[in-house]
Parts: sequence; structure tokens; C-alpha cells
Amino acid sequence: MYYRGKFADGGDGREMAAKRQRIVDPGSSFYGTSPGSSFMYNPPPYGYVNQPPFPVVRLRGLPFDCTEADVAEFFHGLDIVDVLFVHKGGKFTGEGFCVLAYPFQVDFALQRNRQNMGRRYVEVFRSKRQEYYKAIANEVSDARGGIGGGGGSPRRSASRAKSYDEGKDSAEHTGVLRLRGLPFSATKDDIMEFFKDFVVSEDCIHIVMNSEGRPSGEAYVEFASAEDSKAAMAKDRMTLGSRYIELFPSSQSEMDEAVSRGR
Repeated sequence: MYYRGKFADGGDGREMAAKRQRIVDPGSSFYGTSPGSSFMYNPPPYGYVNQPPFPVVRLRGLPFDCTEADVAEFFHGLDIVDVLFVHKGGKFTGEGFCVLAYPFQVDFALQRNRQNMGRRYVEVFRSKRQEYYKAIANEVSDARGGIGGGGGSPRRSASRAKSYDEGKDSAEHTGVLRLRGLPFSATKDDIMEFFKDFVVSEDCIHIVMNSEGRPSGEAYVEFASAEDSKAAMAKDRMTLGSRYIELFPSSQSEMDEAVSRGR
């Protein structure tokens, strides 16, 4: 039986990337709040002394089009802090890391070993803090050297990216953009900050939920005009936190359908 609960992102208005930075920062403890920190996290009621075991598992055999939402569904009921996909030369390797909120949840995650995600079975292994840190460092290096990157969906190869670009350049703009690869905890305020050079109101931002009412990693934004949405494409593949955000020209009908599907 899995422990049921919200994501550790939990709607606190902080993007997942901020939590990743806090995990990596050796001067702070993820399981508590240091004086003066704006990061609020309720520690588990077990009275951990010093630093508890780092709750991370490694995944192998992930589908090439896997998203963070797919991993969250795979570990349904567990509290997910971060999902990191592993790339090499800009291409997804089929491996990833999943950081959980509590050490005891690792045992429950391991029960998903060799269970299916779509048509593929996924292997789940115990991992260590150092392996996760090394993967983050490699993702940063890989992103600087190629078109890949560690954020959002891993469906990234040079040929696919080229076809995306050609499609985006030729697509007709209607004033609506689709965002993909958002942190689960991204809020409307975060998206407004991402598009701070444009006039975007809160009412014009629509975060897409999955069938269970959880963020899917996608959102739609309505701009004041088609010219604004076209200009906003300059933000394509820029980061929100540590996530690469992909932008696509969309339409009112596509937005309405996606938003209604998640209700």
C-alpha cells in the first residue's frame, strides 16, 4: 500500500528547482528550515537527528517520451520532491532520478521495480546523494554543450528539435502559447514572472491538470495580441528555475480542450 499525499511541491508557490537547489546546498538541511530562509518545509514527525538517509531512487528503462507527470503517476501516492532525467549528448538515456520527501518512502518506491510505464517496464534501484548530485552536474554540462538539457520532457534529439523549430517558425500565431516542461509547483505568479516583459494577467494563465487534479507540467497563456505571442517565443527553451520551458503556438480551441480535460 502506498502512502497517499500531495506532492512535496504541495502548492507552496515554490518551484521544484528551488527545492533542488536546497537539496544540493551543503550549507542547509532539506528537512528543516534554516534561520532567515524563505523556504518553508514541514519536517516529518519522527524527530530525525542530524541528517537522515537521502531518499532518492534511480530509474532505468523509461520511455523516450516520458514526462515528470508520468513518473509521478508511476509512483502514485508517494511525495515527490524532484524528477531528474539523464541526457547524454542532448539525447535522453532512458534513465532518471526521483527524490522523495521521506526516507521510508524509498522502500515503497522499490516495490514498483519492473512495473510497467506504458508498454515498457521500468527498473527501480536504490541510489545515493552523490549519484544524484553528479547527475545534476552532468546535466548542466550537457545542456551547455548541446541542445539537450535536464528539464521538462526528455524527448530531445537534434533532429526532433530541428523539426520543432521549423514547425514553430511556420505556425500561425493566434495570441495563445502552450508551455511544456513546467515544474509541478509552478504557479501563475511564476509564469507571469517568466513573461515579465509582456502584459500577462493572472486570468490569462491556465495551468493544465491531469485527471487526478494534479499539475501536468503544461500551461496555456493568452497574450494581448498575436504579435505579442510571436515575440514571446523568444523565451522558448529558457529556464524557469532549472527547467527548460518549451513554447508552442497554440489556439483558443486547443487551450479550452486541454483545460477542460483536466477538470
